[in-house]
Amino acid sequence: MQRTDFVATLFHGREDPARVTVAFTMALAALGKGHSATLILMVDAVHLGRPRATEGMDIGQPFDPVSVQLAKYLELGGRIALCGACMAHNGLTAADMDPRFEVIAGPDVIDLLMGASGSLQIN
Repeated sequence: MQRTDFVATLFHGREDPARVTVAFTMALAALGKGHSATLILMVDAVHLGRPRATEGMDIGQPFDPVSVQLAKYLELGGRIALCGACMAHNGLTAADMDPRFEVIAGPDVIDLLMGASGSLQIN
């Protein structure tokens, strides 16, 4: 995984749409300021790595629905990283996931966090 300026780590999934929304909002804000960004999905958040998993997640204004934010984020060059161990723990495989997202391991998480100029952990 290539290092990025900003790394957000998300631990929650569909059960907590507010935290998911904030994670995507901040990652998009980093891109909007000209920084590169990676959003790491860990623990329960790995379920969001499935195709169309963010559809219907909308906490209302002033926030865009998560699926809209995800599309913008990817269009602007943002990257999504999936914790491989978290996927295995949740019974998921790479074949279950959106092929645009990269599966990473613990050492990759450390490298991303240590190499970033800024990070945000949403737990």
